Amino acid sequence: MNPLTIAGKDLASRLLLGTGKFSSPQVMADALKASGTRLVTVALRRVDLDNPNDSIMSHLDPDLYQVMPNTSGARDANEAVRIARLARAASGMNWIKLEVTPEPNYLLPDPVETLKAASELVELGFIVLPYINADPILALRLQDAGCAAVMPLGAPIGTSRGLKTRDQLRIIIEQASVPVVVDAGLGMPSHAAQAMELGADACLVNTAIAIAEDPCAMARAFALGVQAGRQAWLAGAGGVFRQARASSPLDGLLESAGA
Repeated sequence: MNPLTIAGKDLASRLLLGTGKFSSPQVMADALKASGTRLVTVALRRVDLDNPNDSIMSHLDPDLYQVMPNTSGARDANEAVRIARLARAASGMNWIKLEVTPEPNYLLPDPVETLKAASELVELGFIVLPYINADPILALRLQDAGCAAVMPLGAPIGTSRGLKTRDQLRIIIEQASVPVVVDAGLGMPSHAAQAMELGADACLVNTAIAIAEDPCAMARAFALGVQAGRQAWLAGAGGVFRQARASSPLDGLLESAGA
């Protein structure tokens, strides 16, 4: 399976992982290893990026993982840009997952402030991957602004409800010229497989793995789901039909039987 390429960097896995909600840093590290992921996100408010002994960062080998700070907690564009600049100053990391979520109950991203922040961050030289609602027009605007990928949600963060935005995701994937990463709401490996079957380039998962009874086993299951969905999309599905279609031809069967 060909690698996922974002901003010129090849990633051997199409499963991206978040680092929140795990019961311990060691459980997180074990789950990351089990998943085979090569890109992980970290919230700046939970880690000390310039401290190699930080309980989370000490488990993230920079030779193995592309670490991507996120702007979790930002309520507007100004906050998001400030968080991103602090992350780069502390760590030298240029990748940023852009999150602007002013509403606390559903954590839905603000499209206006996200586009504003993305445009500014691209100008500042960041590699920007914005978390967005499944809005095809916004996805195009962010692509035109220079974002390295777009990350539309399948369902609200942490809900594990699966692909509630399937039709919009299909349009985003069809129109995109940058990678599309389905982010948020994926609760089971089958959800990830469905996203990949639509033609998504990758999936980002956190909660479903972190809160599972066996995070490592769930991480492996999600990796398999992503691989299966990708292979199915590459294979080219035969389509969906209203009427039954025999797998073996019936033409001539009765004539042969009566001969």
